[in-house]
Amino acid sequence: MILRSLHDRSALATRFGRDPAMHLMELGDLDDLLWPHTSWYTMSQDGPVALLYAVGSMPTLLGFARPGQDSALEELAEAMLPVLPRRFLAHLTGSAGKVLESAYDVRPHGTLLRMVLTEPGRAERYPVGPWRPAPLSRDDLPELLDLFEKAYPGNWFDHRMLDTGQYIGVRQAGQLIAVAGVHVHSAVYRVAAIGNVATHPRVRGQGAGGACVAALCRQLGASVDHIGLNVRADNATAIGLYHRLGFTEVTRFTEAAFTARP
Repeated sequence: MILRSLHDRSALATRFGRDPAMHLMELGDLDDLLWPHTSWYTMSQDGPVALLYAVGSMPTLLGFARPGQDSALEELAEAMLPVLPRRFLAHLTGSAGKVLESAYDVRPHGTLLRMVLTEPGRAERYPVGPWRPAPLSRDDLPELLDLFEKAYPGNWFDHRMLDTGQYIGVRQAGQLIAVAGVHVHSAVYRVAAIGNVATHPRVRGQGAGGACVAALCRQLGASVDHIGLNVRADNATAIGLYHRLGFTEVTRFTEAAFTARP
């Protein structure tokens, strides 16, 4: 089979719409804001699709497939070797990443879970406690970056996502101490992926982060049908919170950085 580049947004939306929980990020990247930075590849009309997203200092490769399509995703990864950049970050299910090791040095970042909101009533009922979550805007960017430096160093954050209006924060004594936002949000394709959830170290365990995520879920529910997120598989505290908010696991995948050998 021959590697094919895809350019039809509506056809991609139909393809991913058959399994939106698995393909939240891909559907969100079809939105006008992100679409110009994407390249899409497949080997067959019904096989897996890989997305190469070129924003930031390092492109990101996404390749997600259900277990029955693992071998097809591996074939796709191998066929993409000639078109992949010299350095990229990858999120891949199954053993697709192993195929790339023939040409790349790999720095594993661990295993992550994809979770989706299946019981929104839990987020609706989640106790806010003393916190008062409120929307953030571009005006809050300096404070937000300072919080990430203290609470979530090295996170991936696209400043443009603030313009979606889907970032929620709480303050204590006037200082921003917790936030929850999105990596993608599309009212057109009815999906959102929550990301950049962070809580200042001095108030962790007091419910501020959970209050932000719950408020964001309630807000997102007005514009999307599918809400998901990625979380590290070894972060039991965060996974427990997301279960309490009504999220369930969809799949596991690996994250790794790839650098081409000289």
